Amino acid sequence: MKPVRTLAAALGEGSLVLDGGLSDQLRAQGCDLSDDLWSARLLADAPQQIEAAHAAYVRAGAQVLITASYQATYEGFAHRGIGRDRASGLLADSVTLARRAAAEAAREIWVAASVGPYGAMLADGSEYRGRYGLSVRELERFHRPRIETLAAAGPDVLALETVPDTDEAQALLGAAEGCGVPVWLSYTVAGDRTRAGQPLTEAFALAAGVDDVIAVGVNCCDPSDADDAVALAATITAKPVVVYPNTGEKWDAQARRWAGEGRPVPSPFSPDRLHTWQSTGARLLGGCCRVGPARITELAAALDAERGAR
Repeated sequence: MKPVRTLAAALGEGSLVLDGGLSDQLRAQGCDLSDDLWSARLLADAPQQIEAAHAAYVRAGAQVLITASYQATYEGFAHRGIGRDRASGLLADSVTLARRAAAEAAREIWVAASVGPYGAMLADGSEYRGRYGLSVRELERFHRPRIETLAAAGPDVLALETVPDTDEAQALLGAAEGCGVPVWLSYTVAGDRTRAGQPLTEAFALAAGVDDVIAVGVNCCDPSDADDAVALAATITAKPVVVYPNTGEKWDAQARRWAGEGRPVPSPFSPDRLHTWQSTGARLLGGCCRVGPARITELAAALDAERGAR
């Protein structure tokens, strides 16, 4: 069901379960994601698959669905011969498909429109490095049209996610300013630094005084790197923290696969870790790459048990 509370209000009342890696469920459904557009290709070619993947996470217990727009950009669509008007429609469709999947649920489900980094459009793994050689102003010009289109589609929040460096964070926050939709800002990190090597103290501080930012945190990182980052984000920003790591496996950009594919997927959600994340400020908890619906069911059950123990 469409939420009756804002996401910010819900976060003030307790923790919410995010979904997991959309691409993982799409692959499980038999979808080919070898194209440079990755899951965004299916917005044009098989939107029913995206809706079905969202629905799988709804059944798993997710309360927030992240749209299939992470790798959806005007530039990427143009490379596939998709014109600007059609691309705008596909970006808007990403929000609509998530809303449809949420419609049948008896609980509130929020939709987060994914705004991936510039490196995601390059499809060469550079979202895990940052430092693209572009200025903050150039990055802001790249992100603004997509942000404006996604905001006009009416999501509950914009997920500025998998951000590898502070230059891109500044650009994203600038591009989102005045769009009328709140945002969360989520870095991909290594240890106590962004992927580009900047201290997380500086990275999180960028969002500390921005009213439109309703949560700050990390995603698509090793779960152990998230442990300290959650506490740091809460301390520096005094905002709710968003945390959705991957499984700790490494992405091979040339082979376009995770190093652990073909082996059992480790869980990033040990009871001790979840308790620590919540106790230090995490309010939006979920998974990123290689975290599928089964793991989100596990997470939702663990959070329910923790609520019941209070």
